[in-house]
Amino acid sequence: MLVGDRMTRPAITVREDASVDEALRLMRGEKIRRLPVVDKRGKMVGIVSELDLLKVSPSPATTLSIYEIPYLLSKIKIRDVMTKKPIVVAEDTPLEEAARIMADNKISGLPVLRDDKLVGIITETDLFKIFLEMLGARESGVRLTMLAPNQKGVLARIAGKIAAMGGNILALGTTLGDDPGTRQLTFKVIDVEMEPLVAAMKELGLEVRDARFCSLPGCAD
Repeated sequence: MLVGDRMTRPAITVREDASVDEALRLMRGEKIRRLPVVDKRGKMVGIVSELDLLKVSPSPATTLSIYEIPYLLSKIKIRDVMTKKPIVVAEDTPLEEAARIMADNKISGLPVLRDDKLVGIITETDLFKIFLEMLGARESGVRLTMLAPNQKGVLARIAGKIAAMGGNILALGTTLGDDPGTRQLTFKVIDVEMEPLVAAMKELGLEVRDARFCSLPGCAD
């Protein structure tokens, strides 16, 4: 899956000569927390976050009047508070690479460019939605977490066993195990009862760490 498959398009933008007050109203109206900044020709020249804007806004404890605050905010332009030369990605960037860039740089969104033209934005919210899909969080079924050896054929044996029991794997996620020789696997399975499924996994020599039935909107132990 690539960034272009899941980015928000078109990206909502703000002009560099807009005021802080204008940008804050735009963010709140659109329920977003960051805006790519464009010049009068529409070329992206930076990015601004809600936090950037709040840093230059008066404190709630200010002695300024309700009439003075909008006036002062109207005088501060986005070009003065934006991050110039933001980190960007292309449409063909793998989603996991975009997530790594965000995590490593402690940022929550990446503008997406095509030939230097802004075509969208990928955010942490987009990635959270993908995470929910990958683990089948919005689907009912048996949720099973196991510790498995990091060896060839392990997944094939698990899938074969589930299929032989008449089950169907809706989702699968893998994370690091306790050491380099293991992986933690999380499955969402339907059309098979939980207890027989757990027993079957133990027969394969797997350590079952958690088993529960999930029916929307949550999971029971």
